[in-house]
Amino acid sequence: MYVGLSSDYEKRVHQHNAGYERTTKPYRPFEIILVEQFPTRLDARKREKYLKSGVGRAYLKSLLC
Repeated sequence: MYVGLSSDYEKRVHQHNAGYERTTKPYRPFEIILVEQFPTRLDARKREKYLKSGVGRAYLKSLLC
C-alpha cells in the first residue's frame, strides 16, 4: 500500500509504475484506491500523515475488503 501527496496523481502513479522511483520500484504495479482533494498543501500533508499512521492504514485496508 502506498500513500502519497501530489498535485497530479495520475502522472505520479504512472511514474511509480514505470519504475522511475527507486524506492517503490519493487512494489509495482500500483493502482489507485482513493483520491482526496484538499484546499491547501498543508491540509493534504496532515491527511497523508494520518493515512500513514496505524489507524489510517487500518482505514485504508478496510476500503480494500
